[in-house]
This record gives sequence, structure tokens and C-alpha cells, in this order.
Amino acid sequence: MNVVIFGASGMIGMGVLLELLDRTEITRVLSVGRRRIAVDHPRAEAELEQIVHEDFEDFEPLASAFEGLDACLWCLGTASGGMDEATYTRITHDFTMAAAKVLHARSPGLRFCFVSGAGTDDTEQGRAMWARVKGKTENALRRVGFGDVVLFRPAFIRPMRGTSPRGALYRTMYAVMGVFYPLLRAFGGATSTVEVGRAMIAAAMGKAEAKVLDSRAINALAATLPSA
Repeated sequence: MNVVIFGASGMIGMGVLLELLDRTEITRVLSVGRRRIAVDHPRAEAELEQIVHEDFEDFEPLASAFEGLDACLWCLGTASGGMDEATYTRITHDFTMAAAKVLHARSPGLRFCFVSGAGTDDTEQGRAMWARVKGKTENALRRVGFGDVVLFRPAFIRPMRGTSPRGALYRTMYAVMGVFYPLLRAFGGATSTVEVGRAMIAAAMGKAEAKVLDSRAINALAATLPSA
């Protein structure tokens, strides 16, 4: 299976990337980002292909690299705090759709797995700006015409395997929330980077019957993937 991942430099993306590299059935892992990343995995040097690309509103120069792909795992995103709607839309919606356009042209049958978030508003009418923009992006992806679109809406995500959020504030927040992780998980409001990664791989393999997955559904789907 040939997979492309976007956003591998972030906490979620790196967690997903490590799970991808664990799987021998994933024969090609292509990571697209603005810079090369260091990956601590024994298969990284041989199995990971990194493309450095600056303009995330134009992926036409990468069109040939997007041929023959089975799945796209979109983990690229940013927190909306302190950001105006136009900027957040550019990063969340415009970047995603710019890539989706070229991916569909070159690999129309691929499965597109998109990390959204709990509370996403696919009516696009709610008061929360980030939720409207996420919903707008989900709806746009559904209209592209891919073989499948699976939307991941996790709540709290526990960083594992050495991954961590960026910034001291977010690291502190995750550390505090981590104390409540067992309780959050028991009530279906938490998952982990490992489970998000495994669930995205399972979805890429066509194992996701539901197309919108909350934390509980992500954990259940992750559990269906055999051990690497």
C-alpha cells in the first residue's frame, strides 16, 4: 500500500507516521512538508520518502509524485486560538483542498483520511469559528469524488512514543489533561496518537464502516488492526 501523509512534523502526524513505518504492508510512505523532519524509527531511512514543498496552496509541481497512491492521511492543522477566520480558513481549508485537487487528479480512487476534531460543525452555521471551518473542509472533501473519505473527530489525544505538542503552554495543558486521561477515556472522550495512527491505517485499508469517527470509534477501529 502506498500512502502520503501531510503534517508529520506535528504531534498527531508524527504519531501516525511512526505507526505507518511499523507496518510492513505499507510499501511506500511519502511525507510532504515545508521542511525535512528527523524520524526515530529503524525503517525511516529505507522506507520514508520526504518531499519539501513550500507553497501549500499549489501542489501541481508534485503531481507526478501523487500517482499510484492508495491513501492520504491528512494530519496537518493548527490551533485557532488568536487567529482570525481568514487565516485559519487558509490553513485548514485552502491547504487541504489544494492538495486534494491534485491528489484526485492523479490518484482518484484513494481513501482520504482527514483529522478534524470533536465538535466540528458540518452545518457550517455554528458560532464557533474553528468548528465551521472544519465542517466546511469536511464537506468540501466529500464532494471531491475520492474512493472514500473518512473523517476523524477526536477529543483529547494523549501523546505517545515520544511525540509532544508544540509550545510550552500546550505541553503544560496536555500534561494536566493527562492526569484525567483514564476518566476521559472511560467516557469516550480520549484517544492517543498510537490509536489515531492505527485507526487511520485501518481506514486506509478500507476497514472503516463509519465515515465519521469520534474518540470511542477511533479506539475501536484501532483495535481491529493486527499487531505489526
